[in-house]
This record gives sequence, C-alpha cells and structure tokens, in this order.
Amino acid sequence: MTAIHRDYKITPPNGTDKVLLHSCCAPCAGEIMETMVSSGIDLTIFFYNPNIHPRDEYEMRKQENIRFAQKMNIPFIDADYDRDNWFKRVKGLEFEPERGKRCSVCFDMRFERSALFAQENGFTVFTSSLGLSRWKDMDQINESGLRAASRYPGIVYWTYNWRKRGGSARMYEVAKREEFYQQEYCGCVYSLRDTNLWRLKQGRERIDKGTKFYKDPTTGYQE
Repeated sequence: MTAIHRDYKITPPNGTDKVLLHSCCAPCAGEIMETMVSSGIDLTIFFYNPNIHPRDEYEMRKQENIRFAQKMNIPFIDADYDRDNWFKRVKGLEFEPERGKRCSVCFDMRFERSALFAQENGFTVFTSSLGLSRWKDMDQINESGLRAASRYPGIVYWTYNWRKRGGSARMYEVAKREEFYQQEYCGCVYSLRDTNLWRLKQGRERIDKGTKFYKDPTTGYQE
C-alpha cells in the first residue's frame, strides 16, 4: 500500500530519516504512519502498552495496529505485555484523575522502554502517537518523552505536534476508511472504571468492549 501523499513533508530532528514510533493504537497512529511514509521517513512501529486492560482489549488494539502496519509494509515491534510491572508502577495512584500523576507514570514507563529499544537498535529519534488524541495533554506526554530520552546520550524525543495541519481531522478519516476497532476508554482498568461510572451517571450503558468499529467521524477516540 502507498500512503496518501500530503502537500507538505515533515523532517525528523537529529539529521536522520529513521524514526521509532511508539504506537498506542491504530486509530491514533494511522495518520502519523501515513504522514511519515509520505515524507520519506524510514519508520518502525514499537508497540509497548502494558497499561491496556483486559488482555482481550490489548490484543484487539495490537492486532488492528499490526494489520495496518502490514498493509503499509512498516516493521512492527511487538514488545512485552508486562502488566504486573505496570500495576506496580502505578500503585497508590488508582484514583488519580485523567491527565493526573498516574498518566505521567504510565507514559514514563512506556517511553523508558521505547528509548531503551531505540538506543539498542540504532535509532537516534523516537516519538509517540499518544499526542494526537485530544483526550491527552500534549505537554505532559512531551515531558515524559524528553525524560526518557535524557537517559541515553544521542537519543532525541521528537516533540512534533501531530495535531496541526489537519492531523486530528485526518486521524478520523483514516480510522473510518480502515474501519479500525473503536476503543471507548483510554486503556487502563482505572480509566475503564471511571468511564463506566460517568456513563452510568449519564444514563448510558456500560462500555461493550470489542464490538464497535469506526464508522462515525463525530465520535472521539480515547488513546
């Protein structure tokens, strides 16, 4: 598959055309993948998301990302699902709000592993699809990415604003075109809990995981 060509090209920092993309999911990563390929960037996907719960939700999101990566002939790195370590990292933060301290700890864990993989495998630049979602605080994400990169001399976290130049709108277009699985909560068990509590207060049914695929461009993805 050839990606849709944009009317502009993006250039990674560090004088490289080789980038490791930490992907949280296909809906967020799809537009970024197409933009990078269209810009001539040598892209590899790194899927490390031990926060996603339960396991069947994790597998659904991962397989959707693999499907699109294969369609675009992009290498896909399937990292460990070390869920127990994630729970240890966020212990005591179970009732933090979205965009709170628990999210920072979660981003740190995922980016630390991404930066390590980059350092061990010849990448000098890594970035993440997390910042494309309107549900996330981009500054919070970038701070975690920069912290992780600072552990390794020569490694740079690319703080590109993927939302600009219509990136957010194209995210929905790509998701609709590819009929990606439509996730309705951030990913962790605590976001699932809080989202369902909110839905029940609004008189809505609980999330029915694994059943909805993207059709409606007005519906927002959570990470």
